[in-house]
Amino acid sequence: MATYTSMNPLQLSCFTLTTSLGAGLDANLQALLQQRSGLAPCSFETVCIDTAIGAVAGLDAVAMRSDLREFDCRNNRLAQLALTQDNFAAQVRDAAQRYAAQRVGVFIGTSTAGILETELAYRQRDPQSGLLLHPPHYRHSHNPYSSADFVRRYFGLTGPAATISTACSSSAKVFATAQRMIDADLIDAAIVGGVDSLCLTTLYGFSSLQLTSTQPCRPFDGQRDGISIGEGAAFILLERPLPARAANILLLGAGESSDAYHMSSPHPEGRGAQQAMQAALARAGLTVDAIDYINLHGTATPSNDAAEGFAVAALFGARTPASSTKGATGHTLGAAGAVEAVIGALALTHDVIPAGVNTRSVDSALPIDYVLENRRQPLRHVLSNSFGFGGTNCSLILGKSA
Repeated sequence: MATYTSMNPLQLSCFTLTTSLGAGLDANLQALLQQRSGLAPCSFETVCIDTAIGAVAGLDAVAMRSDLREFDCRNNRLAQLALTQDNFAAQVRDAAQRYAAQRVGVFIGTSTAGILETELAYRQRDPQSGLLLHPPHYRHSHNPYSSADFVRRYFGLTGPAATISTACSSSAKVFATAQRMIDADLIDAAIVGGVDSLCLTTLYGFSSLQLTSTQPCRPFDGQRDGISIGEGAAFILLERPLPARAANILLLGAGESSDAYHMSSPHPEGRGAQQAMQAALARAGLTVDAIDYINLHGTATPSNDAAEGFAVAALFGARTPASSTKGATGHTLGAAGAVEAVIGALALTHDVIPAGVNTRSVDSALPIDYVLENRRQPLRHVLSNSFGFGGTNCSLILGKSA
C-alpha cells in the first residue's frame, strides 16, 4: 500500500469562474443557489447532433487585448473573459509585484485548446491542391501550450509555465504540479486553472462514442444516458498561507493515480478513483469523517457514475453528502477540475452544498448520499473528484481555515 507525506497547505488567495451559468463568481453562485442549469439544445457552429450543450454567451464578441491578438481563438477569448472577472487580474499583478515576475508560475489544464481554429481553417482549402487558404496560427491556438502561454503573457510573467493535458483530470492535476513547484522553492506562487471551449472534435467525438445525451445530463440518475458537453474557464492564485488573511480557503491535499484500466472506460469498481481519494486524504492528514461534501466527477454516463459511486461508497459509505454540478455547467472536459474546485471553494465560503440539478431519481444501485436539493450547513472540508480517459485521476481536498 502506498504511503504519502503530508502536504504543506496552500492558500487560494483569489479565484474566478466563467461557465454557461455566467461570467464571474456571483453569476455562477446565484445559478447554483437557484438550482438552475446552463444547458440548452445544441446550436453550435454547423454541429448537427441531438444533444444539449453548455455554451458561454458572448465569446464571439470578446476582443483580444491588442498586444495578444496573435492568440485570438475561442479558447483564449474564453480565458481572457474569465481573467477579467472578480478583480482576479489586479490581485495577480499585486502578487507578481510582491514576488517578482519570475517567481510566479502558470499551470493550465486543457484538452483541446484552440483546435476549433484548425477545424474552421479546413473548411477553406484550395480546390486543386487542397492547401489551406487561411492556415491557423498553430502555436497560438491549436497548440495546447497556447493556453498557458496566453495567461503567462497576459500578466507579463516569466516563471515556469506548462499546460497539463490529461483529459478530464487536466485542471485538477495543475494544483498538484503547482504544489510541487512551490515546495521545491522554484516559485512562490502560481496561477492554476483550466480552460476548454466547444469545438467540433469533442462534440462529434463523444457522439461517435455514444456518450452524449439527447437531453441535459442527469448525473447519478437511474435513467442517465450520457454527458452534456460544456465550456468554461476557472483560474486560481495559489500561494503559501498569508497570516494577515482571514477565512482563507486552503488546498490541503491533492491525490493522483493512474490505473490505465482502459483507454476510455474506468475500472468498473473505481479502483483508480479510490486510490486518488485515499491519496488526497493522506496528504491532507484527514480521515473520511472529516469530509463534509464531495463534488463528484459525475459525468452522467452509466459506467463512469457507477464506477465513481462504488468507489465513494467503499470509502465513505452513505454518510457524506455528494453531488455532481455537471448538470448545471455541463462537462467542461479539461477545465472541469478547476471549475469544480472553484465551486468547492464557493461551497465552503457560503456553507452550502449545491444540488445535482436535472437528476430526478438517484440510481438505487449506488448507495451514496446524493443531494437533490441545496443544503445549508457548516462546511470545513470539501473533496473534488476529476477522472479522465486512460485512468488519469485526481482528487483535491479544500478546507476552510479556522
